[in-house]
Amino acid sequence: MRAEGLCRRPRNSSLTGLRLVWLYPQDLSSMERRNHTSASECLRLGLSSRPEQEELIFGFFLAMYLVGKAGNLLSILAIGSASRLHTPMYFFVSQLSQVDFYFLSATIPTMLENIQTQTQAISYGTCLGQIYICILLANMDNFLLTAMAYDCYLAICHLLHYSSKMSLRGCTLMLGSSWAIASLHALLHTLLMAQLDFCASNVIPYCFCDLILLLQLSCSDTRLDQFMIVLVGGLTVLLPFLGILGSYTHTAVTVLRVHYTRGKQKAFSTCGSNLTMVIPFYDTISGVHLRPSSSHSTDKDSLASVMYTVVTPMLNPFIYCLSNKDTQGALGKLFSQKALSHRL
Repeated sequence: MRAEGLCRRPRNSSLTGLRLVWLYPQDLSSMERRNHTSASECLRLGLSSRPEQEELIFGFFLAMYLVGKAGNLLSILAIGSASRLHTPMYFFVSQLSQVDFYFLSATIPTMLENIQTQTQAISYGTCLGQIYICILLANMDNFLLTAMAYDCYLAICHLLHYSSKMSLRGCTLMLGSSWAIASLHALLHTLLMAQLDFCASNVIPYCFCDLILLLQLSCSDTRLDQFMIVLVGGLTVLLPFLGILGSYTHTAVTVLRVHYTRGKQKAFSTCGSNLTMVIPFYDTISGVHLRPSSSHSTDKDSLASVMYTVVTPMLNPFIYCLSNKDTQGALGKLFSQKALSHRL
C-alpha cells in the first residue's frame, strides 16, 4: 500500500474543519493545479497506486468482513444457546466474539465505501472517532485474551480455588474493569489528539485512520503524545502479554507432570491454539504503536495494522470457539431446532 498527499489545517480552525480525502494517482495532478486544494483538506492516495487492483482489494476485504462477521455471530449464538457452555471460559470467549464483531465494523465498511464510491473523504471528527473505537476494542481484545489465559491457568494449576476466583461476580468485575480501563485509555489518546494542529504537507500511509498516522501529520509538538503511547501503551499491552506467557508457561509445566496422556494432548492443543493468535496479535500491535518513530515503515505498518484490526478479529472465533466439538454440537442442535420449528 502506497500513499502520498497533502494535509493542511489552519491553527485556529475547528476540529471538524479538517477533512481527510483519499485520492487516486490520476486525481492528484488535477488537485495540484488547483493550488493543492483548500487549507482544510487532506489529500490521500487510495489503497493501491494501480486502479485496476481496487476490485481485487475490495473483494478481499469484503470476504474477510463477511467471514469474520459470520464466525463471531455463530460463536455468540452457540455459547448463548447451550447451557453447558455457560462457564467462565466461554463467557470470555463470547465477550471476545462480541468485541471482534464490532471491531470488524470499525474500519472495513469505510474502506469498502471509499473504494466503491471513490468519494474518499472523511471528516477529522469522524477520524478521531475511528481512532477511539479502534483503541477501545483493541484493548478489550487484549484484556479478554489475558482473562482467558488466567482462566486456563486456574482451571489446571489451582483447581481448588477455581470456583471462588472465577465466580459470576469475579468474571463480571474483571469484564467491567476491562471496559473501564480500555475506555479511559482510548479517551486519553483521543483528547490529546484533539489538541494538535495540522498545517503541513504530509504523507498518509495507512488505509484507515490510525493514531500514529495522525501524529505524523501534525505540525504541533507531539512529544507528550508519543510519551503517553509508550508509557500507557506499554503498561496496557506488555504487562498483559507477560501475564499470558507466564500463565501458559506455568500451565505447560503443570501439565507435563501429569501422567494422563490424553489430558496432556488436550491441554497442549488448547494452549497451542491460543498462542497461535496471541503472539501475532501482540507482535503487530506493539510493532505499530511501541516502536520508535524513526523505525516505522509504511508497508510494514500498513500490513501490521490490517493484521490486528481485521485478520485477528476474523480468525478469533474459529480458533477459540468454532473449532471446538462442544460449540459445533451446540450449533448443530440450535439449527436443527430452528429447522424443526420452521417445519412445524
